[in-house]
Amino acid sequence: MNRILYYHQQSNFSRKIRILLAEKQLDCDFKEINLRNKPPEFLQISPIGRVPVLIDEDGIVIWDSTLIAEYLDETYPEPRFYPSEPRTKLECRKWEELADNLGDNIINLWILNLTNNITSPWYRKKLETSINRLFSIFEQQLSQFKYLLGDETWTAADIAALCSFGYYSLRLNEDWLLEYPHLRDWFNHLHARESVNSTVPQKIKN
Repeated sequence: MNRILYYHQQSNFSRKIRILLAEKQLDCDFKEINLRNKPPEFLQISPIGRVPVLIDEDGIVIWDSTLIAEYLDETYPEPRFYPSEPRTKLECRKWEELADNLGDNIINLWILNLTNNITSPWYRKKLETSINRLFSIFEQQLSQFKYLLGDETWTAADIAALCSFGYYSLRLNEDWLLEYPHLRDWFNHLHARESVNSTVPQKIKN
């Protein structure tokens, strides 16, 4: 069977996997899901009802972007995006988790703005504080290194992070590009890659 990725083009978590598939040059059929009206067949294969979901050629079904990313890297290891040495891989996963946490907070803040919810100022403040703190943490790391794990090569952590920062630009604003110069340079450098530039989320209705 053909490899299938169920995704949404604006989803930062879907974008992680689209970049990996492109970098590993893996053929894939892309099926975009309407997140406001999810088809029953999608919900049958995605118990959590979220994108992305990957069905590989042997029929295995995987949901959650990090599980998919790790599966792809172990099954199709060229090129690798997770270090093989255990402690270095742990560092990669830690930065990836921070990036995904940032992405979740951005999604929640956007939803708060979308619904014009003014009854929870404490929740908005909590989200904004967390987002700003994570921005500063990433900026500090990238003031020392070319990539999140050092100067040698980008990893799954960089992919997850650039997708979250790109989602911030899509849903909120691009002011951070002026405020965080090391983040900006790293972000622009990675967008010179075709896999990254070709998956930039577009503002569309859905």
